[in-house]
Amino acid sequence: MAKIYYARVDEFWTRVDKLKFLAEKESYKNVEWQEITPDSKHNWLTEGLHDSFDNFLPMGTKAGKANKSDAEGIIFQVYSRGAETTRDAWAYHFNESKLAENMQISIEFYNDQVLKLSRQLKEIRIDDFANYDDKKISWSSSLKKHLENLIFAEFNQENIRFSLYRPFSKQYLYFDKIFTHRRGQFPSIFPTPETEKENKVICCSAVGNNKPFHNLMTNVIPDLHFTGDSQCFPFYTYTEDGSHRQENITNWALNAYQTHYKDNTISKWDIFYYIYGFLHHQGYRDKYQANLKRELPRIPYVPDFWAISQAGQQLAELHLNYEQQEPYELDDEIKGKLEWRVEKMRLNKDKTALIYNDTLTLKGIPPQVFDYKLGNRSALQWVIDQYQVKTDERSGITNDPNRFDEPRYIFELIGKVITVSLKTVEIVKGINRGNFEE
Repeated sequence: MAKIYYARVDEFWTRVDKLKFLAEKESYKNVEWQEITPDSKHNWLTEGLHDSFDNFLPMGTKAGKANKSDAEGIIFQVYSRGAETTRDAWAYHFNESKLAENMQISIEFYNDQVLKLSRQLKEIRIDDFANYDDKKISWSSSLKKHLENLIFAEFNQENIRFSLYRPFSKQYLYFDKIFTHRRGQFPSIFPTPETEKENKVICCSAVGNNKPFHNLMTNVIPDLHFTGDSQCFPFYTYTEDGSHRQENITNWALNAYQTHYKDNTISKWDIFYYIYGFLHHQGYRDKYQANLKRELPRIPYVPDFWAISQAGQQLAELHLNYEQQEPYELDDEIKGKLEWRVEKMRLNKDKTALIYNDTLTLKGIPPQVFDYKLGNRSALQWVIDQYQVKTDERSGITNDPNRFDEPRYIFELIGKVITVSLKTVEIVKGINRGNFEE
C-alpha cells in the first residue's frame, strides 16, 4: 500500500519562500517528512483539529440545505455565499447615479452583442465571438452563456440595491440574474428593499478562508469577498417577490435549546443573537481555528445562554446601526483651509493619528480600536482602505466615496467606527470571561 508523507512549513509562506526552502535542502532526503493518514472525514492534514468540535450543533449542512422541509440536526435551514459579480468595477459604486450610468453602458453593449450573434449565419465559439472591450463590459462564464442563449438584458433601476461590500463600507450594487454572476440564495434572503427592514444575516468566514475566523451581521446583501469568502446565515427567507416569510432557524434547533436549558421562553431570535455573540468568543476561535477552516461553525451549549444571547444582541445593534453611533471625538490638526474631501487616508506609524487629507489630521486614536479585527484588519483599517478614490485600470471607471450632499460623511464615519470598535471590544471581553464549553 502506498504511503503519503508531508512536511509542514509556515502557512503564510509564499511560493518564493517554499522554492527557497527546497533549494536550501538540495534533496528531498534532507527534508523532515512525517507519514500522514486520513481521519474519518478523509482529512489528510489533521494537525490542530479537535474531535470535540463534532459534538456541537452544526450551523448548517449541505444536506440540510437541500432538504425543503424542516430539517433536523442543524440550526439554520438555508445559508448562502455572498453575492459574486465578477465585475465589481461595473456592478458596484458609492454613487447610485454613476452605477446606473455604468450599467446602462455595459447592458447596451451586451445587447448589441446579442443582436450581432443572432444575425451570425455560421456557428462560432462564444469565446471567439465576444468583444472584449474593457471600456464597455467585463465578461464572465455566466454572461457568455446568456449571450450564447441570445438572452437580452434590460436595465432596471429597482435592481440597484445597497450592499455591504466590505466591513462598515456600504456601496450600491446592481443585482440581477444576468449581470450578477452568482446571486446565491439572496433573491430569497433580501428579495426586496422592504425585507432589509426586518431581516438580518450572520456572515462568517467560509470554509478554506485563510484569514483568522471572524463574523459580522448585516441587513443588506453582502459581497462574497466582504472580508474573504463568506457564508451567510439569515433569520428569514422569502419567495422572490418578498412574500411568504419563513423563519430560517429550524424547529428542531428551537426545541434543542429549550430542552437543554429547560427554558421554554427561549425564542428563535434569542438563539440567533446567542450564535452571533458566541462566534466572537476568542477562546472558541483559537481552539477550533483549524476546524473552522475545514467546515462551517458548530455551536456548543455554554453555561449561561442568556448572557451570551444578550451580548450578541448588543453587538448586533451596534454593528447594524454603526452609522447612527455617536462619533468618538478625536483631536483635529488643521492646516490652511479645511477640506472634507478624501483621496486616500493613512495612519501614522504608531497608529495614533489618521492623515485624513492634506488639510486635516485626526489625533488621539485609542490603541484598543485595533483589537476589533475582521480577518487581518481592524474595522477602522477596513474603512481607511475602502474610503479612497480608486480608478479601475481595465475599465477606467473611477469610484469616488466622497458624498457631495454629505461632505462630512467620511469624517464622521471614522469617529463612529472607532466608537463601534471600542464598544465591541468591551462586549467581547465579557463574552470571553465565560466558559464556552459546559
